[in-house]
Amino acid sequence: MTDLPLGWGRKLKLASIPLLLAGLAACATPFKADVSRFQTQMPAPQGESYFVVADDPALAGGLEFSQYADLVEAQMSRLGYAEAASPEQASLLVRFDYGVDKGRERVRSSGFRDPFYDPWYGYRSYWGYRTRPGFYRPRYYGSSWGFGFYDPWFDGPDVRSYTVYTSGIDLKIDRAATGERLFEGKAQAMSTSNRLQYLVPNLVEAMFTDFPGNSGETLRISIAPEKTTVRKID
Repeated sequence: MTDLPLGWGRKLKLASIPLLLAGLAACATPFKADVSRFQTQMPAPQGESYFVVADDPALAGGLEFSQYADLVEAQMSRLGYAEAASPEQASLLVRFDYGVDKGRERVRSSGFRDPFYDPWYGYRSYWGYRTRPGFYRPRYYGSSWGFGFYDPWFDGPDVRSYTVYTSGIDLKIDRAATGERLFEGKAQAMSTSNRLQYLVPNLVEAMFTDFPGNSGETLRISIAPEKTTVRKID
């Protein structure tokens, strides 16, 4: 699993309509994240308090960070840890970071394969070539090329390009009094959505599934509206 630099997802651009539609489609399918966790020995909740801080100082005090920190606080409280009023009053400091990269283009081809189909020009038929963007370049007798028509019977495989984004969160828990590192965790996912409002809640839920987990173990966690499934990655 590749580490992502701190503060890597602060600057976001407005998504285009196709990307928004892709994000909505992603919400209808199970969210899958790879979660790696390491710990020395997480203390039992009794008598312990926590405070969530930004691991990247540039995020501290931001409204966006505050919204996502609330998700971490809800999970820590669910486990039985008490939220402190300030970092100075907490026995545990929970350092949190999140982000999404700029994405990578991928191409998917579906449909049948045919010996007459040219991946660069489309279908080669008795009438000629239909170019991939939808233009037709026929080949008549005695002529190398000219104008023609589009024949739907000679349409080739459906080739589509789409963007895949890698998102992730980092979670670190330190003993406030000594600075001792008690827990480190990373959750990463690949998705056609780059909307942090969709990605971060799912990544946080994946991080706290069966928390704190076995040290050094990486799990594939699938989150659906009805249930959560966990699979160990060998």
